[in-house]
Amino acid sequence: MKRALITGITGQDGSYLTELLLEKGYKVYGVVRRKSKADFGTVEHLKKDIEFIYADLTDMASLIRAMKIAQPDEVYNLAAQSFVATSWEQPIATSEINAIGVTNLLEAILVVKPEARFYQASTSEMFGLVQETPQTETTPFYPRSPYGVAKLYGHWITKNYRESFQMYACSGILFNHESPRRGLEFVTRKITDAVARIKYGLQDTLYLGNMDAKRDWGYAGDYVKAMWLMLQQKEADDYVIASGETHPVREFVELAFRHAGFEIDWTGEGVGEKGLDRATGKVLVAVDPRFFRPAEIELLLGNPDKAYQVLGWERAVGFEELVRKMVVADLKQVGSEVAGSTK
Repeated sequence: MKRALITGITGQDGSYLTELLLEKGYKVYGVVRRKSKADFGTVEHLKKDIEFIYADLTDMASLIRAMKIAQPDEVYNLAAQSFVATSWEQPIATSEINAIGVTNLLEAILVVKPEARFYQASTSEMFGLVQETPQTETTPFYPRSPYGVAKLYGHWITKNYRESFQMYACSGILFNHESPRRGLEFVTRKITDAVARIKYGLQDTLYLGNMDAKRDWGYAGDYVKAMWLMLQQKEADDYVIASGETHPVREFVELAFRHAGFEIDWTGEGVGEKGLDRATGKVLVAVDPRFFRPAEIELLLGNPDKAYQVLGWERAVGFEELVRKMVVADLKQVGSEVAGSTK
């Protein structure tokens, strides 16, 4: 039985990866931070199948202990301060977790079990002000947020340990990947949750920032398969994982509302842009300058050819199906809340 240690196991990717590894017969250990109230997040339904270890990326001693307990064949570092907007408000904490934390974990592996295979969750945010389109494994990086900068350190320190200590250490440069398990602070889930609440009369308007920002969106359940595949290769390497398509936030909004029975007509430009309900003329979407980033990334588009060819990775869920999945899940969630409150 293979053994895997996952940091960030209670997040979106952690839950899908755990399901995948359990299906493949792994013994799964999950790193969680000590809290006053136990919170197993998206793996609540799997907690009986996981052995949890209390540790923190900023505390190397706890990571060494976690490695000694788990004795993993594979280590997946999914833990991070993962909200880009928060990285401007907490740049030091973001750096300690997303940059130094990666080094701490690599050191813990080196001390306890250097033959363990390591996966680092890198991000398309490292490309930032993109230097070429589409972005590949060789595209120069130009991060535009403290989050992106810290993640870039984590990416390069992983490569450095691979080349310096011959560790099997690789990075997945994952473009935006979403699901019904995405946190509400992320724009995609913010949209689908708002659509459901507007549908049930609990909210009037959805407020967003830059409607023109274009992203390469995929389904998280597909992307964790690429993580696993990276650690099954003969040699460690880095891979871009993406859909190869880009869509503006505006299009995501239109599709989400359509799946809930609304058609959006747009009026105005910039901060004055509004999305109107075609049937009633009611303002369902409006722009709020508070949600603009200090340094915006206008376009991200990944080229996943290397992952297709070397890993044999394939996507199962396209963009429209992803949006539909998220809207349907939030309609069900909000609908059950409404039903419960009326009893």
